[in-house]
Amino acid sequence: MKYLIELSYDGSKFYGFQKQNTKETIQGNVESVLSKLLNEKIKTTGASRTDRGVHAYCQFISFETNKLKDTNKFIYSLNSLLNDSIYVKNIKEVDNDFSPRYDVLMKEYIYKINVGVYNPIEKDYIYQYNKHINITLMKKAVKKIKGKHNFKSFTSDTEKDDYVRDIKDIKIIKKDNYIYIYIKAKSFLRYMIRNIVGLLIDINENKKTINDIDYIFKSEDRKTCGRCIDACGLYLNKIYYK
Repeated sequence: MKYLIELSYDGSKFYGFQKQNTKETIQGNVESVLSKLLNEKIKTTGASRTDRGVHAYCQFISFETNKLKDTNKFIYSLNSLLNDSIYVKNIKEVDNDFSPRYDVLMKEYIYKINVGVYNPIEKDYIYQYNKHINITLMKKAVKKIKGKHNFKSFTSDTEKDDYVRDIKDIKIIKKDNYIYIYIKAKSFLRYMIRNIVGLLIDINENKKTINDIDYIFKSEDRKTCGRCIDACGLYLNKIYYK
């Protein structure tokens, strides 16, 4: 039988989502605890391979077993043994052909920026820009980034067959001294969101202009895009399924 786990985590405490042999990762910790509780080797599949330092309010992982009887008790057992920077919110049975990765309709990420006074307590969770951001200018810039484009200039991944992605929406909201950038798409390339936000910051600082965006897309060259913003402010916020 196949099950789907919904969980959240503090990405600053791990070396990314994907399992690694010698480093603590979210997937590695979850697989280890699942295997211990079920007394069998468990392999998992995640909806999104978040990078080191990236957080998740909503992540999904599937696994298969014939030993799970009571999901409510199992959630409690999982949370008692998992790293306390991971929290399982729900487990449910799904069809055997369900894929947490390929059955995704849409993913939403949030990038958080502090434009107020530097806050050392927040440094692992909100990007400490601590300067003014021209929201009007940013909103004009994202109009050129939204939609279907070849995003090869926005990733360091050089082994993809297809770099075309379709950004359905980018929303920028300012509340007090914080700016929240919401980005929705079915899928993203590695570092794509962080490079988009980095470009917006460069445009805010007049290191790039809105007119440069067309050239960046056409160049298909990562060097033209500019900075890759820190991972600390990035959160996987929602995942929508069919």
